[in-house]
Amino acid sequence: MKAAALYSAAGSLLLTTLAAAPAGGTPGTPHAPHAPHAPHASAAPGAAELRGTAVAAARARAAGIDFGPCPAAEVPGTPAGVRCGTVRVPLDYAHPDGKQIELTVSRAPATQKDPHNSKRKVPRQGALVFNPGGPGASGMYFPLIGTVPGWQRIAAGYDLVGYAPRGVGRSAPLSCADPEHFFKAPTEAPVHPSKAYKRERVARARAYARGCAQRSGSRLRHYTSLNNARDLDVLRAALAEDRLTFMGASYGTYFGALYAAMFPSHVRRMVLDAAVDPDPRKIWYHSNLEQSAAFEDRWADFRDWIARHDDVYRLGTTPARVQRAYDTASERLAAKAAGGKVGPGQLHDAFLTAGYYEDYWPSRAAALSAYLHGDPEPLVRLAAPRPGTAAEAENATAVYTAVECNDAPWPTDWEVWDRDNTRLARVAPFETWDNAWTNLPCAYWPEPRQQPLDVRTGPGELPPVLILAAERDAAAPYQGALSMNRRLAGSVLVTERDAGTHGIAGGPNACVNGHLYAYLLEGRVPARHASCAPRRPPAARPDEGASAPRP
Repeated sequence: MKAAALYSAAGSLLLTTLAAAPAGGTPGTPHAPHAPHAPHASAAPGAAELRGTAVAAARARAAGIDFGPCPAAEVPGTPAGVRCGTVRVPLDYAHPDGKQIELTVSRAPATQKDPHNSKRKVPRQGALVFNPGGPGASGMYFPLIGTVPGWQRIAAGYDLVGYAPRGVGRSAPLSCADPEHFFKAPTEAPVHPSKAYKRERVARARAYARGCAQRSGSRLRHYTSLNNARDLDVLRAALAEDRLTFMGASYGTYFGALYAAMFPSHVRRMVLDAAVDPDPRKIWYHSNLEQSAAFEDRWADFRDWIARHDDVYRLGTTPARVQRAYDTASERLAAKAAGGKVGPGQLHDAFLTAGYYEDYWPSRAAALSAYLHGDPEPLVRLAAPRPGTAAEAENATAVYTAVECNDAPWPTDWEVWDRDNTRLARVAPFETWDNAWTNLPCAYWPEPRQQPLDVRTGPGELPPVLILAAERDAAAPYQGALSMNRRLAGSVLVTERDAGTHGIAGGPNACVNGHLYAYLLEGRVPARHASCAPRRPPAARPDEGASAPRP
């Protein structure tokens, strides 16, 4: 998914605690290549890159990480105990003595304090490294989650380690466009775009791909998921860990799985939360299409919830009537943007985030209700671009695009994209074309494409891996978790049934968290795959003037 919207339950809790919201933007997903004939042959990591990783890891272990104060811009409001540093990795692992780049790292040492018994000392278990997904999301905030009650047991036993992957933030940052011109608003969001609109978006995709090459130069090709996995092994060594304890969310599950396949003997424990499908035939074009179909189902869930709370939101007593209310708002915004900045595109972006997190349902429904009843301010506050986040959003989008375009072959014929998305939009109009536009630069990408690694491990090659998934997750459709489970021998899947929040570790579901704690703290996994009842749906709240009378 697109980095700007990618946060697991852990990230959502943390951001709520900090009174901050995930950056705006249009989520995409792990996306996948078009394979009209035989699947692409998988490619094993090159011997030169494997040797280069070993060289870089040995150097990192010798050097360690010199932790010091965290830059305020990188981890604002850093509590005492959280420190930051850098680790050097090769830009190109085939040439470990060549150009080096630095990845920023943050760490909070294990408290070793039992949150339920202050007199009891908890043994330290090492470092827990977290990646929130993307590609393009930074994990530098992760150590702050140790202050959240549900995470204090984990923070007692583990050093909480976050980092910014290559390209993100100060970690050899990528850029494809001028941040000052990154947010364009208001924008359109046609669910059935005209030929003229399609031509415009093709031209923009070509220009964006050229901008990536012009602004990033020859280093652009080295921003890949395989290199993210290699970087993770160097970080492990720099932390003086013989074996890695890793937790990845969403896209983080993909390169976590790559790591498991490439370095199985270096894995201690691994949690893959909101697992994506690592099938090389789906990296990344086809999983994009699957995600768009899944978002249609999740949009239907949201509309059904709004309809059941018509007494609060006054948007219609059936999902069809809620859809008409949304369409009416989109048409009005096309004629006159709210606050001069919120058009149909910004409305769609705001509601797409509700497809990721149920916690967003009340605020989105309230803002839509208020707008249709004459008060645009809640919608403007919710959906208008924030110029102060433009640089971060541009960087995240650049990394997202570079990694996914580099990772795998994509269709280079616009007619393939047009055919596939036109067909899908007939039954799944909500997200299909927006998702296509997000990824279309990959059709015109100037760098060579890799062949995805076929992720598979045999019995006994890998310690048990804990896979977590919500059954109705739209951003990482559930079949991806099933595929991940089949490919990692000995892995165990915990499913939150009839739920759709993207990322469930450390959230409000006590059953899910019980399995998480048992695994991370004691190394125990369920004897067989486990199911958890869904969390409670959010309560309807007449916020922001949403309970205004019908017009």
